[in-house]
Amino acid sequence: MLITVAGFKGGIGKTTTAVHLACYLSGLGKTLLVDGDPNRSATGWSKRGEGDSFPFKVVDLMQAALYSPKYEHIVIDTAARPDRDELEALADGCDLLILPTTPDALAVDALLQTVDLLQTLESDRYRILLTMVHPKPVKMAEQAREALSEVPLFDTEIRRLIAYEKAALMGVPVYEVKDRKAKIAWNDYEQVGKEIMS
Repeated sequence: MLITVAGFKGGIGKTTTAVHLACYLSGLGKTLLVDGDPNRSATGWSKRGEGDSFPFKVVDLMQAALYSPKYEHIVIDTAARPDRDELEALADGCDLLILPTTPDALAVDALLQTVDLLQTLESDRYRILLTMVHPKPVKMAEQAREALSEVPLFDTEIRRLIAYEKAALMGVPVYEVKDRKAKIAWNDYEQVGKEIMS
């Protein structure tokens, strides 16, 4: 399976999503994470860990052609803010395009513009993932779901938890962090993975 994770705003959990979906998929088969973000966030995350802290390989976009044929699952972390041509290539070049968004009004408005563009391109291989959802107020997530009711949306929401920040700092997946909410954080991405594979 080839999954692309793209975002139109910074700070929406794009790299966190790519890393943890690669973790999930690595339990199902040999998995590669392609770091196509100029910030190299996924590469930096993996290098902060000791040894093989990830259960998958991380490569640069320029190395993807060499490594991709050897892997069953590939997750691509893309550059932020793709233009129309890039979005068309992203949507057409994968099995599923995942668009993470926070539930705040500005992020949802920006996302809806992207969805409009995907619809004009007649793409149907995308899904929205609500990320950084605060436990309270619940109303914000409900309003975001209402605004996104006409688009393909994951049932699972990714909660805003400090465990993800700890994982990035330590260079490990969230399930390896010593934090009382780490198991909850990992469970959110496991549920997203199950939705993808069902």
